[in-house]
This record gives sequence, C-alpha cells and structure tokens, in this order.
Amino acid sequence: MFDIGFSELLVIGVVALIVIGPERLPRVARTIGHLMGRMQRYVADVKADIDREVELEELRKMRDSVQQAATNIETSVQSELTKTETELNQAIDPTLGAAVSPAQEAAPAIEEKKTVSPAHEAAPAIEEKKEVGAVAAIEEKR
Repeated sequence: MFDIGFSELLVIGVVALIVIGPERLPRVARTIGHLMGRMQRYVADVKADIDREVELEELRKMRDSVQQAATNIETSVQSELTKTETELNQAIDPTLGAAVSPAQEAAPAIEEKKTVSPAHEAAPAIEEKKEVGAVAAIEEKR
C-alpha cells in the first residue's frame, strides 16, 4: 500500500516521541493501532459485500440464461410434438388434410359435460317427488 521503509518509520517514531512525549506515546500508539484495526475490518467488510453482490449478479444472470434455455427447449419440444401429432393423424387418416388433434375433438364433449352436472340432471326428479309428497299430504288431510 504505502512504500515506507524502516528508516522512514524510525524518523516518524522519533518525531512522535518528541512531539507527544514518552508518557503519552504508548497510549497514542495503542489508540492508533485500534483505529487501524477497525479501518481494516471495515475495508474487509466492504470488499466482502461487493464480492457478494458481484456473485449474486452473476447468479441472476445464470438463472435468467437457464430459464431462457428451458423456455426455448420447451417451445421446440412442443412444436416437435405438434408436428409429430399432425403427421400421425395424417398417416392414420390421409383425408383429414388439416389434422384435428384428439384433444380438440374431445373439447366439445368436455364442454357439454361441464354444463350439465349430475345434480342438475337429478333436480327434476327431486322436484317431482316433492310435488307428489305435497299432494299426498293434502289428500290425507281431506
């Protein structure tokens, strides 16, 4: 960091001894040592924080590239699957021309099943039983 040789340190020590005095010099040296230690720890913490941020940014970039690669693979597999499905449908029935997938053929049937539930189908029978029961109760009262 600083290019200070032994002779320069000796001159600084002699000047400090003359200016500060021999009775306060050990206390000042100890205080300077503590301050230097704190400064070194602070610098080390800042360096560690910077390194963590750089690594985190690299991990984010890597994650984004992996997600993009996965999306590309998924798209290519889906297109190949669709192409293969179309080819198989044409091989089975060459008159189809524009092939319709089994999922597309089943979609209307699924929609019909969704609109009419078993509870809805049973509702008229339940209503008839209620009406018959009400009529029977009225007739019994007569």
